[in-house]
Amino acid sequence: MAKKGDLLSVRQDIRVVDATIRDGGLCNNFWFDDKFVKDLFNANVKAGVDYMEFGYKASKEIFDEKDFGKWKFCNDADIRKIVGDNKTKLKIAVMADVGRTDFEKDIIPKKDSPIDLIRIATYINTIPAAVEMIEDCAKKGYETSINIMAVSKANTEDIRTALEILGQSSVNTFYIVDSYGALYPEQARRLADIYCEIADKYKKNVGIHAHNNQQLAFANTIEAMTHCVSYLDATVDGMGRGAGNCPLELLLGFLKNPKYKVEPILKIIEEHTQKMKDDGVMWGYDIPYMLTGQYNTHPRPAISYVKEGRTDYFKFSNELYDIINS
Repeated sequence: MAKKGDLLSVRQDIRVVDATIRDGGLCNNFWFDDKFVKDLFNANVKAGVDYMEFGYKASKEIFDEKDFGKWKFCNDADIRKIVGDNKTKLKIAVMADVGRTDFEKDIIPKKDSPIDLIRIATYINTIPAAVEMIEDCAKKGYETSINIMAVSKANTEDIRTALEILGQSSVNTFYIVDSYGALYPEQARRLADIYCEIADKYKKNVGIHAHNNQQLAFANTIEAMTHCVSYLDATVDGMGRGAGNCPLELLLGFLKNPKYKVEPILKIIEEHTQKMKDDGVMWGYDIPYMLTGQYNTHPRPAISYVKEGRTDYFKFSNELYDIINS
């Protein structure tokens, strides 16, 4: 597929999605205070960000509310405390995992909710259940995206089949999700071409959500963008599970549309995320995450390793090899 735009052009189809609260919440079990969330909301408005993802619509039957902050569950009333009636151009998003969301009960009709976009997360083997959620949310009046996780583990034929099924649904946007931070730009480009080919057929958008295990989240994001991907996920200071995500400040500084401004996000880093790091919240590139990215596997062992404060990287590499090949 031909390139779309160049380094100096303004793409009117681009949409920047701030996923800080949702992906960053995986670093601290969603214990963000309201001041941070409110400050981030206001900063995103000033920065021209198009969507802000507040967290998950997680099932309270599966997850104990005592173990997590409020953004694990994203009650509509809690969001309203931050955004009011949201008279801004910034749209509100939440994520709903297939099998972990009581969507029929907890996702109320759009007319009664401050939420605009439901981002449905699925694996390649649960596409039929994802379609059921898509149709329920669309019927209630929401925009929807489908985030196919761990796409680096899926084969091309299965990806094409899944996208063809999803193309016939009411979903608005397909998402390439590099859950393990395993993709290289050439692979991101090939996936973008596949996703965009089928998206064009069904008149859908395409997005990318990248992880930074190999310090390629930004590179993969802008590579996919040049090949027709238009919804771009990023997080403040790269905050996210494990190695984190494409840094929002990098992305906003790269995009040439004058509506995007990086300065409000720099203030959030200065006033909030640096303190979080000082207080012991951990995220960002590290050797253990590099290794799980290179092995194309879930970062769970690396997250445990980092929390334990280990630095025996050679030993961990051998342990990881044994885990993957046992």
